[in-house]
Amino acid sequence: MTGDPDHSTGTATIAIAVEADDWGGALPDCEALIEAAARAALAGTCPELPANTIVSVLLADDATLRELNRVWRGQDKPTNVLSFPATETRAGAVPERDFAGVPLELGDIALAFETCRQEAQVLSKPLADHVAHLAVHGVLHLLGYDHIEDADAAVMMNLETVVLARLGIPDPYLSGDTVDG
Repeated sequence: MTGDPDHSTGTATIAIAVEADDWGGALPDCEALIEAAARAALAGTCPELPANTIVSVLLADDATLRELNRVWRGQDKPTNVLSFPATETRAGAVPERDFAGVPLELGDIALAFETCRQEAQVLSKPLADHVAHLAVHGVLHLLGYDHIEDADAAVMMNLETVVLARLGIPDPYLSGDTVDG
């Protein structure tokens, strides 16, 4: 873990662990970028978020995400982002804590450096924009959104586009961007 992992302001804490050194070399402000993207996703989709909400983010490498993907999804390959919701939140609903006075843990997000970098290069887009997109995507999964059905995918893609626009990032789907996790 690098720096101060407790990036709390307002009602959410974005706890970030940087496990792969490449993140800092390629994106020196990776923690600030992830925090801004996660906060924008939370604010843009769940403005009534309970106080003391926690989102954990792991910035890892392909080997780590490959193992997580194998164990949790049965897919023995690296992927760009994985989300592990800790609550059973319905898309568009306000997540609720299990016990009064206990922080609401929305869940965990993990990103793979090498896959993210390669995808950004293939798409000819800044790595920071691609990573912000994946962070927003991950937070939406923690809030109950998914892209299994076409109608749900359209809702999720629209939310991502709106949140990213607020961050000054162009619509990722215009460049052919896709998200695995």
